[in-house]
Amino acid sequence: MKGIELAEKFYTEYGAPMLREGFLQLEGLIAVGIAGSGSECLGYDDELSQDHDFEAGFCIFLPDESVVDRKTEFALERAYSKLPSEFMGYKRPRLSPVGGNRHGVIRISDFLESKTGKRDGILSLEEWFLVPEQSLLEATDGKIFYDGLGVISDARKRLSYFPEDVRLKKLAGELLMMGQTGQYNYARCAERNDGGAAQLVLAEFVKSTIHAVCLLEKRYMPYYKWSFRALRDSAVFSISDRLEYLMSTPNTRDETEKKQKIIESVCVDVIAELLKQELSDVGSKETEAHAYAVNAKIEDPTLRNLHILYGV
Repeated sequence: MKGIELAEKFYTEYGAPMLREGFLQLEGLIAVGIAGSGSECLGYDDELSQDHDFEAGFCIFLPDESVVDRKTEFALERAYSKLPSEFMGYKRPRLSPVGGNRHGVIRISDFLESKTGKRDGILSLEEWFLVPEQSLLEATDGKIFYDGLGVISDARKRLSYFPEDVRLKKLAGELLMMGQTGQYNYARCAERNDGGAAQLVLAEFVKSTIHAVCLLEKRYMPYYKWSFRALRDSAVFSISDRLEYLMSTPNTRDETEKKQKIIESVCVDVIAELLKQELSDVGSKETEAHAYAVNAKIEDPTLRNLHILYGV
């Protein structure tokens, strides 16, 4: 069973009755759901995921103390801790008394601050570049089962994706990196028989390509170990097998020639999507040329004039 489904079932059977019976005065003031770190919040969890930090649990999101005081928060924490210690065969670990729990009672402002650095989750144009992308994904992943005030839902909506200028700056940088690594430096490293450098170049090319794909599809790129999983979920690109081949084969002379062709085919697919989205009108096979075309479309002049790799 997927973690989100398990959390919702546990909330429906035990959490909702607990809140109705003991905290009816909070109806309309709290939100309940599951969000944050953990593969289950992304829907990527499997049997292997259950070896750590996997449980039947959910989050009760509270507004600030001016709305729900500390005394009520403590009462909620005690009530949550008394819910069944096992559900559908999954045991629930005890919550840490010093905080940092993935589930249980969480202040909305604390949750947003932990993911964005801002207690209201409102970011300036510059601040969007300072927050790790995986943290933005954790702020908006999972599922909210119930939201009385709508505060966390509104914040998650605001954070659902980058402002367009931020997306374009990041995309321009990744396109430049794709060109520099895959279309230029890989062949040179391979020609020098520098296998370590060649493989490192391929890793950078693959990383930039996956990020470019996510940016083109307006999806946050997850934690690195889930990046290929995110790529396989793409509705536009069918390039995961080609990128895995680049990463998993040696750099012999025959393989180098094949890999160069694969790199070019991947770049062709990315450029085709750039043209489809009208983010570039350059007639070039080099992603570096398209990087500058994308950068030129940034409306904010200060951001546009920053180094093209500013967002990488």
